[in-house]
Amino acid sequence: MKATKKTLLPKILLMVGLSILLCGEMYFGYRIATLSRQQEELKSDYSVANNITFGILSVDQWREKMAAIVDGKVNDFNMTAEQKKELQKKVEKQLNQLVDKAVAGINKPQKSIGGKLKKLAFNVLVDPKEIKDEVPTFAATIVNRINKPASKKRLKSVVTSKVDQLENQTFDNTEPASVTVTRHIYKKYRVSDTEAFEKTINSRLTTVHTLIYNYTYAMVGCVMLALCLWLLMKKQVRLHRTLYILSLLFAFILLLVGITATIIEVDARIQSLNFTLLSEKLAFSNQVLFFQSKSITGIIRALIEQPKFDAILVGILILLFVVILPVLRLIGKGILIWGRDKYAENKVIRFLAFDLGKWDMADVMVVGIAMTYIGLNGILKSQLSSLNIQEELLSTVTQNNTTLQPGYYIFVAYVVYSAILSLILKRITPIKQ
Repeated sequence: MKATKKTLLPKILLMVGLSILLCGEMYFGYRIATLSRQQEELKSDYSVANNITFGILSVDQWREKMAAIVDGKVNDFNMTAEQKKELQKKVEKQLNQLVDKAVAGINKPQKSIGGKLKKLAFNVLVDPKEIKDEVPTFAATIVNRINKPASKKRLKSVVTSKVDQLENQTFDNTEPASVTVTRHIYKKYRVSDTEAFEKTINSRLTTVHTLIYNYTYAMVGCVMLALCLWLLMKKQVRLHRTLYILSLLFAFILLLVGITATIIEVDARIQSLNFTLLSEKLAFSNQVLFFQSKSITGIIRALIEQPKFDAILVGILILLFVVILPVLRLIGKGILIWGRDKYAENKVIRFLAFDLGKWDMADVMVVGIAMTYIGLNGILKSQLSSLNIQEELLSTVTQNNTTLQPGYYIFVAYVVYSAILSLILKRITPIKQ
């Protein structure tokens, strides 16, 4: 009786302790998956609202920004003393040309008696030199009248109306879509303008990013604590079965979160574009060129939904070798360790627990994702670098935000943890391999 109590108590304590860790891992994993979807939604909305189609490539956006600059220049326009002098010289030149043209028209040969009389009267009464001497005075008067407040107001009104007319005649097909999308997204986040939207999205993304990594560290920490128990109970053979079964549950949760949480984000954008027009900066910022966020299940779904057979086949193979076979391996290990005496020589169970590892491609997937990330990152950096321009009138700065996400690191943790469990199984199972 005492021996039974001595055996039962450590097992109960072990199950309680591991159950607490397992519940913690489940909670952290659930939060990671939830936050991962939330982050993907936030970034997708941001990429839609700031898509380059509705920004740099939109005629409407250029029209509005250019019209605002021109309107501002017109409203702020005032002649300097130097400009007045230049204008007076041009007016004098025009007036002198008008006088010369008028004199030449009158002095040309006249056939009619009336024309000859007008020519005679003009030559007797009018001296062209005296008129030209008065041209500077006339020019000064014209320039002064132009610079009167009432005259400047009328001129600005004429220019502004022409600018507005040109603005109304310049449009493209993105405006209705842009307005519809922006209105929907702004309503969703309860904001009224771009500045408030940027502030809200960035604040939420910062919060989500911090939480998702904190939960990732906590989740991996629970798994590491479970592994530490193997070191502490290395010689407690009677507890190995219970410890291993619970350890498999840790692995299953790692796998589930690893394949459902986001593993990679591809984000390429033009951080800023500055164009100088009439000595004013015409600017665009955070223009998203491309954004995609995928989990392993998302990749599988995208491939299977393709109309091409080869894409569907690849999706099915990934599903089989990266998801189904790892689950079957965990089940086989669990059955083997639970019914060690009964299933010790069962070929199917032994195949699932040991030999199926040759077909399990989870570790290959880890390498494949890493190589994909390195390749995409290199291509994007190379392509975006060619868009960086630093000229006097035009400057652009690009940004590559492509990153591996917590889902990838959790999937890596599963692969490592699963390999350790396979080594432990070989040590605690008295079966010749």
